[in-house]
Amino acid sequence: MTLLIPPTSRRTLLAGAGALAGASLIGGRSMAQTARDASTAVFTGGPILTIDDAMPTAEAVTVRNGVIVAVGSLDAARAAAGRGARTVNLDGRTLLPGFFDPHGHVAMVGLQARYANLLPAPDGQGDDIPALQRITRNWMNAHEALVRDTQLVIGFGYDDSQLKEHRHPTGEELDAISDAVPILFLHQSGHLGAANGAALAAAGVTASTPDPDGGAFRRKDGSQQPNGVMEETALFAVMGALFARLDLQANQEMIREGARFYSSFGYTTAQDGRSSTDTCRMIAMLAERGELPIDILSFPDILTSTDVMATPLYRRNYVGNYRIGGVKLTLDGSPQGKTAWLSQPYYVPPEGKPASYRGYPAVTEQQALDAVELAFRNDWQIEVHANGDAAIDLLIGAVREATVKHGAKDRRPVLIHGQTTRMDQLDDLKTLGVVPSLFPMHTFYWGDYHRDSVLGPRRAEIISPCHSVLRRGMRFTTHHDAPVANPDSMRVLSATVTRRTRSGDILGADECVPVDIALKAMTLWAAWQHYEDDRKGSLTVGKLADLALLDANPLTIDLDRLAGIKVQAAYKEGEEVWRR
Repeated sequence: MTLLIPPTSRRTLLAGAGALAGASLIGGRSMAQTARDASTAVFTGGPILTIDDAMPTAEAVTVRNGVIVAVGSLDAARAAAGRGARTVNLDGRTLLPGFFDPHGHVAMVGLQARYANLLPAPDGQGDDIPALQRITRNWMNAHEALVRDTQLVIGFGYDDSQLKEHRHPTGEELDAISDAVPILFLHQSGHLGAANGAALAAAGVTASTPDPDGGAFRRKDGSQQPNGVMEETALFAVMGALFARLDLQANQEMIREGARFYSSFGYTTAQDGRSSTDTCRMIAMLAERGELPIDILSFPDILTSTDVMATPLYRRNYVGNYRIGGVKLTLDGSPQGKTAWLSQPYYVPPEGKPASYRGYPAVTEQQALDAVELAFRNDWQIEVHANGDAAIDLLIGAVREATVKHGAKDRRPVLIHGQTTRMDQLDDLKTLGVVPSLFPMHTFYWGDYHRDSVLGPRRAEIISPCHSVLRRGMRFTTHHDAPVANPDSMRVLSATVTRRTRSGDILGADECVPVDIALKAMTLWAAWQHYEDDRKGSLTVGKLADLALLDANPLTIDLDRLAGIKVQAAYKEGEEVWRR
């Protein structure tokens, strides 16, 4: 497949059109003046949160050709707009910068949106295994043509910690749905899954198939026969074999669906973390055709996809709303899936595991050291998935070694997730300049489970330690890791501020942060994490008019109602790309 390089971006085309028009006059006014008026809007009529400490709130914002040209009083905004500008009445709703995704998987979000939704409440109805079976059968009946064409059924989002049975569905239970067509269920963490017999057969998995490094096929009791449940690299191998059935059109539709879904939660920049080379190329094709409603930022897998780093897609500026920003390395798995690599044993080990079980790494120590060294040698920004504190120790050691070899520099390596980060590790991260991108949504979705089964009460209290980072004078960002959870900006905000679990408990009250700080972590600091705070993240003159409109003001609403705030609209460079 030939790599397609997207053409000039929309914002460059607009600027070029204005320059060309300046030579002609219409009715005594230049075409440039007419174009300026047509592309100018004043947003006013509701609270405006700028996320700019120099002017935290404003009465109005003026946007011209996708860029903010005035922030402040209504009179000043109208004066900057000139004659002919339109007014966007906020009607009492709250305007703030569009949210910037510091870590997610936009292509996989499209898979979540297109296939069977197995998520448990409150995001779905997958609360027991019979419900998973019913949901899948109903989806198959509604999508007969897709099933027939691809010979593949995918369900996304089941969670054994929330299922009534408190276990994974087995291959036999998926066979009960259909034993003729391959069926693959993906765990909500994205690190485990279940397959029926047809899916395992299609992937070439038998009783003689060994467990791959960094993963496992779970087996039937007293046998080597796979029971259908797969962990980590075992799952990824089966996914690769089955997803090959999806053609270019199906994959690109998933990317489009993912971007649209992101925008419905107010995100104007999405990330595709751990992209493959093919995924980067497919996103680039969509960008070339102008089919991306928001910016997408890829971080390809450093172990498999560094070839794209030598292409023009790796750059600081977006073209066609797309760029590659760096590379991604994965060091371990999922804490709720109990595959994250801990320094101390799990509170309740998984079935069949000894009391000493601590999870396991996804790569060897040498692979990790070599990957980080490669990124530092090339001055690539590297984002590193590490949930368990043993994995974080490996990250710290790799960054320290690479820094000694290549010297200190503003490379902004990123710790992704950092669920079980210890306080001594935070000190090391600060010294080494590692940016913590944390996952406080876990406090809601899995907080009770972490307390009662994964980590125990003491360790669970400090998962995603946002306030401890803040006390050290460090910036942090917060993410949803979609499709692990919906890219729900208000759920991210609520979890960061309240740390309230599903049961109503507050998990680690000392790690709560104020609303204004939590908003910075989702906007300005997320833009800074990716070297984009000069053009995104706050409502500041000269920055892009990437905007989100909320039905309530998060600074004034009761904290326990934050998760219920609804995004009303999203604007990319002043253009509405989604409305409720």
